[in-house]
Parts: sequence; structure tokens; C-alpha cells
Amino acid sequence: MIPPATLVRDADGSPPQRPFFGQPFAWLVLSVGLVMIPLVAALVRTDWPWTRLHPALNAVLNGSAAVFLIAGGVAIKRRALDFHRRAMLAAIGCSAVFLTSYLIRFATTGAHKYPGTGAAKTAYLILLGTHTIMAVVALPLVLRTAWLALHSNFAVHRRIARVTYPIWLYVSVTGVAVYLSLYHFA
Repeated sequence: MIPPATLVRDADGSPPQRPFFGQPFAWLVLSVGLVMIPLVAALVRTDWPWTRLHPALNAVLNGSAAVFLIAGGVAIKRRALDFHRRAMLAAIGCSAVFLTSYLIRFATTGAHKYPGTGAAKTAYLILLGTHTIMAVVALPLVLRTAWLALHSNFAVHRRIARVTYPIWLYVSVTGVAVYLSLYHFA
């Protein structure tokens, strides 16, 4: 019996490309888009000034990075290397756009003071402090880990990724928590 994969070939003799429905990464991007695009559209339609809207968009970028990071982590555990690579590159893209946007926001509006007091303020400052320290640590780790993977140095990549991944995920998730604490729960 001839295996089904050998029955159908493209003109160049290679197996046919999988359609969209067989592309898990495409489904992930579509899912993130279906959640994030209406969320951004709803944010834009609010009467919030740009100084309030901009941090919300940054939180969306951080949340998207976290989704791609989790998907990339699951993919590597399943040995889905192509999906892992795509998810991690998407996470890098979201994080890079976030960092650029955050630096612009900080340069234009400065630091924002937490309006609460007492235990809530203490909890917020602990969250913000750990988030900030870990973000400073994460940036060079992410860049080095990605560089190693892109240059096929997978042995060192794996070793550094075991440290980079949880730090980067913590920064992405706590970035959303900092936003919610500062702009919605205070």
C-alpha cells in the first residue's frame, strides 16, 4: 500500500502545503487577533484621552506576548519546533513593539503615581518593583536566547531558555497586572 503522503505532490515534487485549517500557528494568531482587535477597537472608541488609552494598548501588547510565550512553551514540550519558533518570534515582536511604545509613553507623560494607600499601595509597589527588576534582567536574556536559536546553537539556547522563559513570562503577565492595578483597581 502506498502511504497517502506519496500520492499527492506539488509540481516540484514536494508534499503539498497544509491549508490554513491544518496550521496551528495560524489558528493561534487568528485567536489572538479575534480577541485583541475588538478589545483595541473598544478602547479606541472610549472617551479616554491618549494618556489613558496608550497604557491600555501597552497592556494588550503585553498580554499578547504572554499568550505567545505560553503557546511557545507548550509547543517546545511537545517537540513542535516550527510552532515554537513562530510563537517565540511573535512574542519577541509583541514585546519589542510594547517596549518601544512604553518608552515613548514614559518619555511623553513620565511616571504615574499610584493613587491608593496602605496595603494596596504596598502590594502595588512590590508588584511594580519585581516587574521592573525582572524586565531589566529579561531584555538581555531574551536577546541572547533568540540570537542563539537563530544561529542554531541549540545546546546553549536550551540552557539559557530555562532561565529566560519564566522571567520573560513573569514580566509579560505582571505588566498586565501593573496596568490593571494602576488604572483600574486603585
